Amino acid sequence: MKFMLSYLKRYRWLVAACMSLKLLGTILELLIPYVLEYMIDEVAPKKRMSLVLLWGAVMLALAALTRLTNVTANRLSVKSAKSATYEIRRDLFWHSLNLSGNQTDKFGLPSLTSRMTSDSYNVQNFLQSGQALGVRAPIMLVGGIVITMTMDVGLSAILCVMAPVMLVVTVSVSLWGIPLYDRVQQSVDEIVRIMRENITGIRVVKALSKEDYERRRFGAANETMTRRERKAGVVMALPGPLMTLALNIGLTLVVVIGAIRVNNGVTKPGVILAFLTYFNMILMGVMGLNRVFMMLSKATASAKRIEAVIAQPEGLAAIPEEQAAHTDREEFIVFDHVSFRYGEASGKVPTVHEGIQMSISELSFAMKKGGSLGIIGATGCGKTTVINLLMRFYDPTEGHIFVDGKDVRTYEKDDLRRKFGVVFQNDVIFAESLAENIDFGRNVDEEGIRTAAANARAQEFIEAYDDTYQHQAAIHGANFSGGQRQRVLIARALAAHPEILVLDDASSALDYKTDAALRKVIREKYRDTTTIVVAQRISSIMSLDDIIMLDEGDVIGHGTHEELMASCPKYREIYHTQMGEGR
Repeated sequence: MKFMLSYLKRYRWLVAACMSLKLLGTILELLIPYVLEYMIDEVAPKKRMSLVLLWGAVMLALAALTRLTNVTANRLSVKSAKSATYEIRRDLFWHSLNLSGNQTDKFGLPSLTSRMTSDSYNVQNFLQSGQALGVRAPIMLVGGIVITMTMDVGLSAILCVMAPVMLVVTVSVSLWGIPLYDRVQQSVDEIVRIMRENITGIRVVKALSKEDYERRRFGAANETMTRRERKAGVVMALPGPLMTLALNIGLTLVVVIGAIRVNNGVTKPGVILAFLTYFNMILMGVMGLNRVFMMLSKATASAKRIEAVIAQPEGLAAIPEEQAAHTDREEFIVFDHVSFRYGEASGKVPTVHEGIQMSISELSFAMKKGGSLGIIGATGCGKTTVINLLMRFYDPTEGHIFVDGKDVRTYEKDDLRRKFGVVFQNDVIFAESLAENIDFGRNVDEEGIRTAAANARAQEFIEAYDDTYQHQAAIHGANFSGGQRQRVLIARALAAHPEILVLDDASSALDYKTDAALRKVIREKYRDTTTIVVAQRISSIMSLDDIIMLDEGDVIGHGTHEELMASCPKYREIYHTQMGEGR
């Protein structure tokens, strides 16, 4: 609750205006039955049409003012709630972008997605409706009881007994519902995760005819979510029938006791009519409170999940120079006895990362500025982990990494990563024009975009489109072939002339001729760029200055292509297998 109000208070004047108008509108609405009772019991017996018309006009004015104030208040509540939720989503998005690798692993991408969507919706729904109902419902409840007590204390005693019972039931059930809705949101995370996996891997699913398997997997998660939603819904639906029962009992008592009192001349007929109207208003107040508490239950569970992300400390903040490690090495990039296992850096037990428990052990190497390094090894051996550590998505468990003579931990994240041009495995083409995908918000001029595309061997297919660089990419680049996507991604990496170029399996979809031409361009036109190539194909790295052969996180070979051919049996075996040469 405190978290949500911290955003809403920034629009305190809108909230104050909304609640003031809602208060005024509710008071005016409460006066209508009172005027009706007065007309029936006091004005009608005088048989003066002018007085009847006058008080009728008063009722119409009250109704019109009630309508005007309520509509205006609702518009103000919508404006303040949407503004507050906009800031919540903005902060959640920003903090999600700035989570460290370990923090992202802890929350999970599906959970971050559902927090941005369904959780923020629950918060907005409460902030929007809670302002209006939060004033109207209690005023209806308390005001109705107070006014009826001035009209007939005996009949109002019925309301004084019924209302607290209904209120206690509502509050108790709402508090019960908060943890239930928290579990519902956890199920939403699981649903989103399975949907993301299937949408991303739809071709694999279809190619292996696994539609039925995935349908059953989604069905199990959907059933769990439905069961939890049903339980939460049943619990939160309890107050409705109970309050309806209390209302019917109360109405029956009012009618019976009221009829007796009218018959005995103790109470006037208009009072009974007003009481019945006020009883409905009081019920509306209690039902409104029930709705507020229901929305509060959902919003509280959702707000806790959002706050958990926003409250995270900055992931991998830069450390002062005096706390950093130092090196006497003059090379541009240095790995000094680096070891890492996913999960350990965050103090957790090592966990499976992307399905594989990956790590590297005692990795040491150095690169001169403008040098080139190839990293090769079986899937899951730790190749991408090296890149993650170099770019400081994670900090190593042991050892130190230096770039340009400085411990990478001393760099501000933007300063460090501005040095890189990178193509990751399964990198993303955004649903923007090709020019925007290559530029990626870095203000690269048109000539720079065209040059990068030409160097990446993407110019030919791009300029075949009528709209060339303004050609629109589909989501994930679905309207391009695998090779075309990779060439656009390589153009993006080259466009800003990075100090360090990282190609993580970036040529797997390229034919050998294009791959060779690309390597030649990088050697000739990017001489000052330090290049790291992670590859499965030896042909992509054999001409590089240095090569590291990894096996389950351990370095089993290190040297030039010729040196590894002589000293590393596994490297030699891969070479002969891929090149089709006899031994």
